[in-house]
Amino acid sequence: MKNKPETAYVLVVDDEEGIRSGSERILIRMGLKVLTAARGNEALDIMEREDVSIVLLDLKMPGLDGMQVLKRIRETNLNILVIVITGYATVETAIEAMKQGAYDFIAKPFEPDHLRIVVNRAREKIKLTFEAESLELERKRTLADLGTEKSRVRTIIESLPNGIIVTNSLGQVALMNPALLRYIGIDPSCGATGEHISHYVKDEGFCRLVMEISQGKHLDAGDVPAYEFSPVEGKFLMARGRPVLGDENECLGAVVAVEDITALKVLDRLKSEFVAKVSHELRSPLSTIHEQIAVVLKDLAGEESNDERLILARAKEKTSGLISLIGDLLDLSRIEAGAVYHEPKPVNIDVLLKNIVDFLDIRAKSRQQTLVLELPDYPLPSLTTDPLAIESIFGNLITNALNYTQKGGRIIVTAGLAENNLIVKVKDNGFGIEQAYIDKIFDKFFRVKNEKTRMITGTGLGLPIVKGLLNDLGGSVSVESAPDRGSVFIVSIPVKKQ
Repeated sequence: MKNKPETAYVLVVDDEEGIRSGSERILIRMGLKVLTAARGNEALDIMEREDVSIVLLDLKMPGLDGMQVLKRIRETNLNILVIVITGYATVETAIEAMKQGAYDFIAKPFEPDHLRIVVNRAREKIKLTFEAESLELERKRTLADLGTEKSRVRTIIESLPNGIIVTNSLGQVALMNPALLRYIGIDPSCGATGEHISHYVKDEGFCRLVMEISQGKHLDAGDVPAYEFSPVEGKFLMARGRPVLGDENECLGAVVAVEDITALKVLDRLKSEFVAKVSHELRSPLSTIHEQIAVVLKDLAGEESNDERLILARAKEKTSGLISLIGDLLDLSRIEAGAVYHEPKPVNIDVLLKNIVDFLDIRAKSRQQTLVLELPDYPLPSLTTDPLAIESIFGNLITNALNYTQKGGRIIVTAGLAENNLIVKVKDNGFGIEQAYIDKIFDKFFRVKNEKTRMITGTGLGLPIVKGLLNDLGGSVSVESAPDRGSVFIVSIPVKKQ
């Protein structure tokens, strides 16, 4: 590309001194840098040394004439604009010069304004050409940078240890990195893309999640659920996705990260097996100790040794708590192992809730609490499931409400239908839960401890058991709570149409 127009020269080539000096004065007043030459050879020498952008060239000169100089210019530098000066002013001369590559012509004698017009036109041409070349160079540089950046990003993606898959809004795969291909059992050398996601991954739940993200169902990134699946025997993967959004927040597709969690699964299984084995081994001797303490307490009933009875009563209470903890651990281990259901049977929710409330009402009355069951005026549908699992869910939630409600408090259990879901709410006006703990109460062994709750005994496993059982049933549990305003636990279980 040429230098900027303002740094280049205008060369006046004419054997007449008057034309050269007159043109030089006019052009200098126009702010141009001017060189002059009286002969053709002299002009060519100047153009070899200096950056000339416009040449005012007389056609009739001794030695090399203007047409020969024009030809040499066209051979060596096509960027120089040549304005022909002719004293003959014939159309034929001008046409011949234009055919040889001249930009324009001016006839002798010419007025200063005429010269200014022709030269300014050439200057504008050079300026536009320079800007066009600058833009083209910038475009090429941008494309080169973009290509380098794309190459760098692709190298990074292909080097990631986790799998990455990118789809468009139709669920067609645009990119899969080698790690993802290995996870799903495709030879990385194939580099296959372009087909629908279901062509590569046969897991229906994973494909459904990818399609939901790709089509904009989860525009809020925090709303996208994680999904666990097993594409081949013995391998477990965890998928987390995000929508790809355009300039106007429209969904263009999805990017999904897939992590191999097989080692974590194995470790979790070993941990569950260990907890189950230890719990099982401890339950029998603890039950025996508990029963023996109960017998000793019974024998001491008529004696006046209050200290011994108090010690034994505390020991009985502690063994009872340990037995309860072991029972919860075994239940949790069975849930995590997927062995929840024993014999699925039709469960009448109306009757089950009434039985649980009647049983726990004795405890409520001992604390001057009111426990109420409110059923709808229509029959609730039966659930075909393990009755013990359903009883454990609602028993844990109502017991929790009793424990975390002050004396004289009120607990209301309501049931109803919403679309195709059974909705059961356990509401109390008890101590409530701070917002910071809402997301933690379903974690194993987590218990809210403050001045009002520190004396409440428990294992911290009741709510994790509830959540685990509901996950296996395809249901969910949520909570609404505030300190000193009570809590509402909301259970939703899908009801299959008969």
